[in-house]
Amino acid sequence: MHLFGEPEFWVLLAVVVFVVGVWKPARRAVLGALDARAVRIRDELETGRRLREEAQQALAGYQKQQHEAAAEAEAIIAHAREEAERIAAQAARNLEETLERRQRLAEERIAQEEAKAVAEIRALTVDVAISAARQVIVTELDEQRSAALIDTAIDALPQQLQ
Repeated sequence: MHLFGEPEFWVLLAVVVFVVGVWKPARRAVLGALDARAVRIRDELETGRRLREEAQQALAGYQKQQHEAAAEAEAIIAHAREEAERIAAQAARNLEETLERRQRLAEERIAQEEAKAVAEIRALTVDVAISAARQVIVTELDEQRSAALIDTAIDALPQQLQ
């Protein structure tokens, strides 16, 4: 029995008793801490998975909005092009109408000026003819001939007034 006389035996026995005595409560604490950590990790993984799904849904929503916005922008651009073409065509028509109207007005003014010039020339011609006739009458007519001319003009006056 020399095993009981060895101090190493007693140290080993004390260590075994201590480990057995401490193991039960320590095991609960260690397992409880490990279980709590496992639950916390599981919750974090679940939260991470949920956040990932939400992020994917948000990304899909943003991509859909981006595609819709791109389609709307293209529609706006197409509409703007059509509107610009319509406005350009309308401006060309308006310009053509304005040019035609100005040309017509210019032609009318030219015609008026021609008519005015012709009237002035006629009036001037009449004045010159009257002046020339007066000169001829003054130099060539005597009293008897002028009285006869006046009588003839007076007789023709009622016919000209009708």
